[in-house]
Amino acid sequence: MAARPTTSLKLDAAIKERLRRLAETRRRSSHWLMREALEQYLEREERREQLRQDALAAWAQYQATGQHVTATEADDCLARLEAGEDREPPPPHD
Repeated sequence: MAARPTTSLKLDAAIKERLRRLAETRRRSSHWLMREALEQYLEREERREQLRQDALAAWAQYQATGQHVTATEADDCLARLEAGEDREPPPPHD
């Protein structure tokens, strides 16, 4: 099996101690906790970046076409979806 590359991480004493205590409490290694924290952070930030990119694309499309739905139309559609109705989104208009 190929070895995984190693990455160093410098922690101040207070964070290192907090990590050690939590690892002990959770019966996990500090290494496991750091990997888990990094994975959760990356997933959250990747979703946030995708949302930002989608918003920028939607704004660019609106600027190019003027097509939109009102907040009331969007809220109504979302409320019906939340209530379990299978519903198509409202058509955009000028």
